[in-house]
Amino acid sequence: MTFPAYIPVLFLAPIFLSLPIALAWVYRPGAAWARKLPILSVLGLFISLIISLYILFRVPSESVTIQWLPGFDINFVFTFDYLSKYMGALTAFIAFLIGVYGLEYMKDDYRLGWYWFFFNTFTASMLLVVYSDNLLMLLIGWEGLGLASWGLIGHWFRDDDDLSYVGDSKRRIGPLRLFWSPTTGGWRAISTIRFGDMPMFFAIAAIYALTGTLDISQIPWGDMFQKIGIAGTVILLFAFLLGPFTKSAQLPFSEWLMTAMTGPTTVSALLHSATMVAAGTYLFMKITWYIKPWELEGVPGLEIIYLLVLFLGLISALYGALVATGLLERKVLLAASTMSSLGLMFAAASTSFWLGKIGLLVAFWYLMVHAFAKATLFLVAGHLIHVTHSRFCEGDLELGKKMKIGFGATIIATTFLAGIPPLTAYWVKSGMDELMVELIHDVGALPLILLIAVSVVYAAFLAKFLSLNFIKGTRPHHIDLHGGQLMSSAYAIMVSLMFVLLYVIIREIDPSTSTFFEAGLEKTSFLVGIAVLITYSGGLIMPRIRALANVGFVLSDRLYLPFLNDYIIPGIGWVIASIVDHANRGIDSLFHRWVPEFFERISRDIRKLQTGSLPIYIQIVSGIIIAILIIGALMGWR
Repeated sequence: MTFPAYIPVLFLAPIFLSLPIALAWVYRPGAAWARKLPILSVLGLFISLIISLYILFRVPSESVTIQWLPGFDINFVFTFDYLSKYMGALTAFIAFLIGVYGLEYMKDDYRLGWYWFFFNTFTASMLLVVYSDNLLMLLIGWEGLGLASWGLIGHWFRDDDDLSYVGDSKRRIGPLRLFWSPTTGGWRAISTIRFGDMPMFFAIAAIYALTGTLDISQIPWGDMFQKIGIAGTVILLFAFLLGPFTKSAQLPFSEWLMTAMTGPTTVSALLHSATMVAAGTYLFMKITWYIKPWELEGVPGLEIIYLLVLFLGLISALYGALVATGLLERKVLLAASTMSSLGLMFAAASTSFWLGKIGLLVAFWYLMVHAFAKATLFLVAGHLIHVTHSRFCEGDLELGKKMKIGFGATIIATTFLAGIPPLTAYWVKSGMDELMVELIHDVGALPLILLIAVSVVYAAFLAKFLSLNFIKGTRPHHIDLHGGQLMSSAYAIMVSLMFVLLYVIIREIDPSTSTFFEAGLEKTSFLVGIAVLITYSGGLIMPRIRALANVGFVLSDRLYLPFLNDYIIPGIGWVIASIVDHANRGIDSLFHRWVPEFFERISRDIRKLQTGSLPIYIQIVSGIIIAILIIGALMGWR
């Protein structure tokens, strides 16, 4: 197939159309005419959306290649398969709507050029990750996500507004203050992500060295695993998956995601729905799609990795859900819930090793349901922060009446995401329930128990978010309802997609969803759904339980993981750095001072002996011979 011209436009349109506002802000920051230029950035996002929809509906499933380094079999390769078509459209659609929301939300910001350039670069980088079949190209998009996330999370670099912080300035754990600024949030994100990116980079290099190709769909995965054996398979895949684990904030790499809420709400919405954190789970699904582990059960080491992903995902999901129940900051609560959802995606996708491709389909459709619901909730949270001038959950029915669209969108998003029958997420989570039921024969009942626990707790904190912001929360001290029409329109359209997904699933328009409806009729799924409904109702009625206040403090402190992340690990790092520094100084002194001084002293002494007098040389040689004979006699030489 010839290389279609729309492919470079798909990635470059958002970046190039964000340059006018970026350049204008360099030379004329704050100018009235410059503040009108963000519409061009949104136009770039719209162009990417149109192209992604064209790919979804009109382009057949195939790969497109443009030659780059054919001698090394390294080329620009784009694949249009089931996962990339849907994920590309999802990413572009959500980015466009959030961009529209941002026209109003960010209109008075002091750094619009910086914001829109990195926002559009963020989207373009995610699209490159989605459509790339070549691991080197994918890595370029992957690193673009990391760079853009740093720029956006730390966007409010002045650290001069409490609304942009995360945590409580009065809360401490020993020497650690639980209060993080935007600049700290950006640093935490990029440093944590970099920790996983480096092993991933070396794993990609190893894959190329072992197979001679970087095209995901062409790599002979089974042969490579057989070649490197059990230890090699475990090490290679673990190193590769450290990238997705850190990007998707799985334990113990979750802390950066919480403090990433220092960025603008538009960034949080995009980061938590269809980009960045979703990139990790998407990449795991993508390589699993082509590894086809269900056909490689005899490959040594592969089951170990998929067991690790299964239980790490479920434990991370439970941790995120529990933490969310104790949090009161709007965006941080939603961030913890995102971590929980990502864990469920990893766990569901990992079941494909034992149960086949259905595990990937369940995980992927849950990703889509979660993306629209979570983007809606973040956008509503941002609107609430504007209205109440507070980042903490507060609001009563009076506020709900004044923000009818936000109130209604939150009801729909939380109920449709919780897994309440017969709403959207119920059918996908029913598929997840059935996966864990079938997994009992291979792994045991623990995965099912963990999934049920996560589902129940998940519903409770979604109800808490709704209740504390619109029903039974404290009355806000400040309410400013000026504007907001564009923001309201954006999240109203966003949440309406939950009905579209429900229609697609129930009517089985996509053959891949055909098993979801059947799973929803199973007894286990229905009982879990009823349990979810009960906990959701309880969360609405009692969003805060005073008797559990101390437990809530522990959960809001994220089980003291910030202490580990910000105090213990950096402390160990400084000790290691100090040891290395002293070792470097010792080596430097050895080779640059002690050794040269030693040889200089010897050289100086030798020069003293070089008098040119033959009798002196004879005396020296005679003395050496006599010394050797004496030593030999003492040692008993014969």
